[in-house]
Amino acid sequence: MYVCLCTGATSHCVAAAIANGACTSKQVAAACGAGSDCGRCRVTVRAIIESTLTAECAVAS
Repeated sequence: MYVCLCTGATSHCVAAAIANGACTSKQVAAACGAGSDCGRCRVTVRAIIESTLTAECAVAS
C-alpha cells in the first residue's frame, strides 16, 4: 500500500526503515522519503511506527 503519494513510498518501505532503526517520522523520511514532501502522510507514518514498536514490545514481554 502506498503511504506517501508524493514520493511513492510504500508501507513496505516504511516498515524496512523502522526495522533498520528509524523510530521517528523524520528518521523514516530520511530513510525512504515518506513524509518528506507535503507531510500529509506523517500521521500514517507515525501510526505505523507506533504499531510496529508496540508489537515488538509485546513480543519481547
